[in-house]
This record gives sequence, structure tokens and C-alpha cells, in this order.
Amino acid sequence: MNKRIPPWLIPAHRKRPQLAGLGEELARMRVHTVCQSARCPNVGECFGRRTAAFMILGDVCTRNCRFCAVAHGTPEPVDVDEPRRVAEAAVTLGLRHVVVTSVTRDDLADGGAGQFAATVAAIRERLPEATVEVLTPDLQGDREALKTVLEAQPDVFNHNVETVPRLYHEVRPQADYERSLRLLAWAREMASGAVTKSGFMVGLGEHREEVLRVLRELRNARVGAVTIGQYLRPSPEHLPVAGYLEPEMFGEYERAGQAMGFAQVLSGPLVRSSYHAEELLGI
Repeated sequence: MNKRIPPWLIPAHRKRPQLAGLGEELARMRVHTVCQSARCPNVGECFGRRTAAFMILGDVCTRNCRFCAVAHGTPEPVDVDEPRRVAEAAVTLGLRHVVVTSVTRDDLADGGAGQFAATVAAIRERLPEATVEVLTPDLQGDREALKTVLEAQPDVFNHNVETVPRLYHEVRPQADYERSLRLLAWAREMASGAVTKSGFMVGLGEHREEVLRVLRELRNARVGAVTIGQYLRPSPEHLPVAGYLEPEMFGEYERAGQAMGFAQVLSGPLVRSSYHAEELLGI
């Protein structure tokens, strides 16, 4: 693996004009996006296409994952008007596929499941023809909370495992790999009509066989789609990059996932969980 930022990791789309355009428009609508909060390298491209992944339950996370740029600390109380604003923003952007994610809210009894359900319902009311994808935290492994989300009938249920099990203590100290796998398996069991999806990063020091193991275990949990992307360090305070994978390695992982039976595998240096998410449903 390379250790200097290679040219294939330089986004082709400039970020600043798009942030000054759509970014300011979203700020006026008082909605958050993971595109901005997580410092996604694709924000210029996605905002240029007038698409975004909405982030609900505020913009402050109760966890402190060492790869993530989202602010952590004590969140504000849940904003009951937030689902309506997200739906209105989706209408304004003319979205046909709406992605809704959130910060982790371990301070809430249901982990924020009720807010997910309310947001899906609000989008359904304002955009009945649109498909909806939810990207949830682990909901502390609460099956009833997951049921609340799935009863809102999202078209795609997404939960990221983020990295290989060996690195969880360093990368995601407040998370649990097996808990995430259970959540995904439950989602497949409880919502047979929804597509289940997960994703993870590479370049944190994992080994090839560990990546293949994660793919096998996701498939065993009957996950239908998976995304694999390069970890990029958001700031000097975050975990350093252990190495930059060659595009050919991403291609190998994609072929391995396809051979295991995933309906879709998106694997590439700049792939992110919500990147071109509409392609999963052929939109």
C-alpha cells in the first residue's frame, strides 16, 4: 500500500463553489448533511448534482469514533420539526432517492429510531414517488428500536460495520462488530422487502484476508449490497492512514464480493456509503 496521497484520491469536482451554493441553501433550510459534517471528498460532485445525504438528530454525536469528522459531545434535545424540514429539503432538491442518516444518540432510549421513522413518514407524505434509504447507527443493539425504523418501510436499510473486527477497539471503541452484524441480520429477517446494505473502509491497517472475512460475514447475515472505500484522515487529530490501496485492489474486493453473491458491490478509492446510492435501485 502507498503512504502518500495518490492522484486517484484527488476529487475531480471542486468543493468550494458547491458549498457556497447548495451548502448555503441547505443551511437556510436548517438541515444537516453528512456530506458536510463528515467532510466527504465527494461533496463537490454530489452538491453539483443537487443531491445530498441528510443527517438527522442534530450534528453532535455521543460517540467518538477515531476516524470520523462529525462533532462529538452532548447533543441538543430532539427537534420534532426536523423530519418536516428534511422532507421539504428533499422536495426542493427534487430528489428521487432520499438518504437519511444520523449521528449516534446513545442518550436516547430508542437511539433515535422514532426520529428516523418520523422522517421517513414525512418524506413519504411530501415525495410519495421517491425511494428512501436509512443509514442508522447500531441503536445499541435494540431489536425493538430497529423494528420502529423498519415499520416505516424504508426501501433500503443500511448500517455500516466500518472496519474489520480486529481494529474496532482502536477505530470504534464504543461500537461492537458482532452487534452490528446482528442488527443487519435482524433487518433482513424483519423487513424482507427492503434491501439491506453495509459498508466499510480500508487503509486502516487491515489485511486482505480480514476484508474477505468481513465480506463473507456480511453475506452470511444476508446483506444484499456493500460499499468499500479508502479511509481518508479528516484532521491531524484523527487516526492516520495506514496505507492507500491501489485501484486494482478495490477491483479485486469488488469481484470477490460479487462472487460471494452480493447483489451489488461498489468498491473504489472515493466510494462512500451514500455515494451514488440511487444506483442500487436502478434510479
